[in-house]
Amino acid sequence: MEPLAVGLVGAGPWAEMAHAPMLAAGPYTRLAGVWARRPEAAARLGAPVYERIEELFDACEAVAFCVPPAVQAELGVLAARAGKAVLLEKPLAADLDGAKRLAGAIAEAGVPSQMLLTMRYASETRDFLARCALIEPFGGHAANVSGALLGGGPFATPWRLERGALLDVGPHVVDLLDAALGEVVGVRAHGNPLGWVGLLLEHAGGAVSEASLCMAATGDLPPATFAVFGAKGSAVLPHFEHDPLDVVAEEFARTVRQGGGHPLDAAHGLRLQHVIAEAENQLAAP
Repeated sequence: MEPLAVGLVGAGPWAEMAHAPMLAAGPYTRLAGVWARRPEAAARLGAPVYERIEELFDACEAVAFCVPPAVQAELGVLAARAGKAVLLEKPLAADLDGAKRLAGAIAEAGVPSQMLLTMRYASETRDFLARCALIEPFGGHAANVSGALLGGGPFATPWRLERGALLDVGPHVVDLLDAALGEVVGVRAHGNPLGWVGLLLEHAGGAVSEASLCMAATGDLPPATFAVFGAKGSAVLPHFEHDPLDVVAEEFARTVRQGGGHPLDAAHGLRLQHVIAEAENQLAAP
């Protein structure tokens, strides 16, 4: 398969650490160019730098985004209208209206889309979900606790510092519990997005799950945990540290080249955003 020419929008730390190396590594993709608000940062990524985003669109077949959610919602619409397949970060947008606009533009243009929900591409996660399908699950729990918002690390970015764990790691956790226990059809939230958030999720078919989210913890912190329990046993996701970005790139290239869509598309991202938005509304209520 001819490598898919992918343009990258964004040149921040995560783009430098993950997106650019993933797309440049091949063999399924090649990094066709970069556009960013800071050209000097884009120049470090080892690909042609374009002054105008429209010039990047002209140089590629597909576009990957590594920008804040509000920016992705705005520029993703432009890419879709230019006829480009899109590889999107989570969350889809900063708010539900932006997510609706982006998902709507992608659907209207009929271009392929795929979300970079990295955990879902790991073999460990896929084995875990296959086990969940066999045990008639009725409940589960998850915890994702870190200190990522502290100490000026690469993920202590303005939008994360403003919105906290729910908007950042929330999509990962809700997505995985959704895949393991059935579509999330209700949520109850309590806590503080900049501190600790608890979610009670109701799933189609009657299963329930709880999730704890925090990005402001200190000390010796455990890895993220996911466990599901059912009438025929239990399933626990083993800890892994690798990001399966090679699988992301391969599946994106195949989605674009072969058609047929991808289960983690923008429509799925919009469904996750509905859950996150409802939880945020509850936390903001007096």
